Amino acid sequence: MKNIYLKLSTTLLFFLVFSTSFAQVLLEGKVKDEQDAPIEGVNIVLKGTTNTTTTLADGTFSIEAKSLPFTLIVQYAGYNTKEIKITELPTNIKPLEIIISYGEEKVLSEVVVTSRRRIEKAQDIPIAVSVVTGKQAEQAGAFNVNRVKELIPSVQLYSSNPRNTGINIRGLGSPYGLTNDGIDPGVGFYVDGVYYSRPAATTLDFVDIDRIEVLRGPQGSLFGKNTTSGAFNITTRKPSFTSGADFEVSYGNYGFLQAKTSITGGLSKKLAGRISFSGTQRDGLIDNVVTGRATNTLNNQGIRGQLLYNATENTNILFAADITTQRPDGYAQVIAGVAPTKRAAYRQFDAIIADLNYQLPSRNAFDRKIDHDTPWRSGQDLGGASLNVDTKIGKGTLTSTTAWRFWNWDPSNDRDFTGLQVLAKSQNPARHTQLTQEIRYAGQVSSKLSGVIGAFFIDQTVKIRGTEESGNAQWRFSQSPVNYNNNGVSTPVPLARWAEPGLLEGYGIRTIADIHAVSAALFGQLDWQVTDRLHILPGLRYNYDKKESNYDRQTYGGLQTNDPQLLAIKRAVYTNQTFSANKDKFDFSGNITVNYKATDKINGYATYAKSYKPVGVNVAGLPTPAAGQTLADLAVIRPEDVNHYEIGIKTSPFKRAILNLTLYNTDIKDFQTNVQAAELGVNRGYLANADKVRVRGAEVDASFVINEHFAFNGALSYTDGKYVKFTNAPLPLEETGAPVSFKDVSGTTLPGVSKWAGSLGGEYTKSAKFFSNLGKFFVAIDSYARSEFSSSPSASKFLVVQGYAIFNGRFGFRATEGLSVNFWGRNLLNKDYFEQLLPAGGNSGHYAGVLGDQRTYGITLKYSL
Repeated sequence: MKNIYLKLSTTLLFFLVFSTSFAQVLLEGKVKDEQDAPIEGVNIVLKGTTNTTTTLADGTFSIEAKSLPFTLIVQYAGYNTKEIKITELPTNIKPLEIIISYGEEKVLSEVVVTSRRRIEKAQDIPIAVSVVTGKQAEQAGAFNVNRVKELIPSVQLYSSNPRNTGINIRGLGSPYGLTNDGIDPGVGFYVDGVYYSRPAATTLDFVDIDRIEVLRGPQGSLFGKNTTSGAFNITTRKPSFTSGADFEVSYGNYGFLQAKTSITGGLSKKLAGRISFSGTQRDGLIDNVVTGRATNTLNNQGIRGQLLYNATENTNILFAADITTQRPDGYAQVIAGVAPTKRAAYRQFDAIIADLNYQLPSRNAFDRKIDHDTPWRSGQDLGGASLNVDTKIGKGTLTSTTAWRFWNWDPSNDRDFTGLQVLAKSQNPARHTQLTQEIRYAGQVSSKLSGVIGAFFIDQTVKIRGTEESGNAQWRFSQSPVNYNNNGVSTPVPLARWAEPGLLEGYGIRTIADIHAVSAALFGQLDWQVTDRLHILPGLRYNYDKKESNYDRQTYGGLQTNDPQLLAIKRAVYTNQTFSANKDKFDFSGNITVNYKATDKINGYATYAKSYKPVGVNVAGLPTPAAGQTLADLAVIRPEDVNHYEIGIKTSPFKRAILNLTLYNTDIKDFQTNVQAAELGVNRGYLANADKVRVRGAEVDASFVINEHFAFNGALSYTDGKYVKFTNAPLPLEETGAPVSFKDVSGTTLPGVSKWAGSLGGEYTKSAKFFSNLGKFFVAIDSYARSEFSSSPSASKFLVVQGYAIFNGRFGFRATEGLSVNFWGRNLLNKDYFEQLLPAGGNSGHYAGVLGDQRTYGITLKYSL
């Protein structure tokens, strides 16, 4: 492994040593407002590069640029972004003076992004990308990734608890259902260039967000970690040498309280710092009728610190560290229904609970009542530190990002979803650590050629220590025909023996599972300017992945006996299981894009990408292998092979408006999917490969500013995701107990995929003063809707989440400086809807739902200095 990393570093160093330096010109100018007053801290960007600077107290700036002509992007919070094409250098007689006007960043076409490792307008890049600015996220109440999906309908996020979080784009990314740590996510998540390897680590509350870029489609030649369906590229606000502070507090119903603080300023001539804090609390939204307390609370705290050191004129060093703690009471799920299965009548859920003299607290999930007897706990700690170095070399920038991150998970679940002691314990504590290193050079190679080349390395360690334990009702839920060895003859055990007092009570399994994964890659992409309007962009990636895993499960407890009949019953519930996996693989992948800008308002592109998702390993219980297979065979999951085709057109049909259309088709061989088995020992599901999957669809994004008062935005996504071939899929819930163990689900819909999803919003603003602060009064409404989708790896008529639409609104006053007030409401129509449905452990027929939040409302006060 060390040799591989050494080769990658050497190759990159060779490239840098022989890169050519080009002559630079120094541009000087001044930025003023409409009242002819200089503005300090305006961001000046050399378009198409990573060259940036800020204006001084007198509004002046200087920036190094390439030979004429070139374009500047001028940005300042609260003012409209401006682009200026420089065709000649200013003189004393004709100085460069830039005037910017007060306004708001409402138009996505004005937003700049760094998705291609340089600063450019989102409308100019040949990638399907959606951008949510930090201001937009704050105004919409999108304080975490789960809220972002309501702004970008191509994004899906499913979470029955933080560990079981999956982020998908266009229906692809993470296997739908319960999480297995043995595979890589298909959606990359980056914060300031640092890759977060586990989807659970993305559940932190946002703080100090500058913008969120969501790239759709495979990404492997621009980013460190290869991803098959897209990436979140999140940029936070950096330390500033100009002192400033934001203080924000929100109050709402259900005891909602959220506070955010960010303070920045210069510590010395070359050193600036920023420290940010976020805390969120909320009472529970589901009532536990046994304890008398509401569960599913919020209790999150996070702190993030940054130090920026301007070592030289060409070198910046940024150190960042953060830690988040979350101690909610819950993520409890409510029983949503009961499906009849193929099992015998006495094994049906209603017959079981009748024999146990038990009734559910409610048969209506939206009564939001539970009687769970096992406490819900979803504690997690996550954080890390990173060191980022940017050095300008020639006509580009060399970037080194070194990071260490951790995620600790401490859960307790009631996986039978009832007040009965079926599963008395179900907890799978885990600790993840990762070390990443990325080295990247981005810049001009010649007047017609620019690009990115880089190397990436990640080392991950996962340690899982799980416990699952039966309670006094387990016998009735598991009761079924079993045989025992009676002097060499297989003989049925009488069903009555299952009721032996204390037989299964306290009987469980303790699991020790470990994963060590390493990945290393060389990647790069070129941008060849064939003409002023035609660009060809080839990209290539060479990757090495290795995973080692060990799984050891041992039974304990229950009635201690030598009775062969009782031992056979215990073995039918849990058995010892041990297996290991060790797999590595080299992969080539790449993409090619043809980009043609027909006019200044029409930009079209076509892309083909060949991508992959690395080999996976199972680190949860496995079902009994079929004839001719071993546990070791089931432990290794083949890598995904992805072929992706996409065409897109980005347009600006008139001033301050965009209308974009994307069409795509993705074919995946050996699709990695999560499946649920009827065996209790695989209660958390396991991984398997589906032979072939196809996802195709269309996306429309639009943003219109009608005048200075009215602005509208909308997005529509059509997604058709199917199993082209999946002949050994698990049985759907209602077919549990059938004489066969698998089902051919070829041609059926992928789980978690709505055919239609969309968002639509509008805002009215009017300039005004509030407590002597200049700003705008606003009224806005946002909506999000999606059609029905399957909530089961094998389509089940019972596990279908019905389509829904929710409406959110806000009104108030916001100012660039001083006091802002925002009254807000979410799910204004109090719509009852499920976000996910999932069967209980053992597939006994009952299934639970993850409920969408009911109506919430409140007020946010923000004061900026």
